[in-house]
Amino acid sequence: MPLIPEQDFSSLFEPPPAQWGLRGDPHLWEAMRAALRGQALPASAEALEASIAERYLDLTGQALDLPDRLHVPAFAHGGMSSGMISPRFWRDTALPLLRARLAARGAG
Repeated sequence: MPLIPEQDFSSLFEPPPAQWGLRGDPHLWEAMRAALRGQALPASAEALEASIAERYLDLTGQALDLPDRLHVPAFAHGGMSSGMISPRFWRDTALPLLRARLAARGAG
């Protein structure tokens, strides 16, 4: 039985952030949203963070806690800095945003 939209993990990704870290981050955001579609909302902020860290590793090949930006060819769509991902954006902006959205739904 499909989840109602408000219970789908991917719904936390709407709307996207107003600002991004680097040019590959919007593409990673969409890939992350697609990867989490059909999964239930996490039960806690810790579970959300663990799931995001796992998907980040799956999609980028690097751990989220690494300090340096990285280039991911799958997210390169033209331009000098295309495909560049900012782990700092994910730690300092994306994760707090997703945690706040989860808390607003009464979870986490």
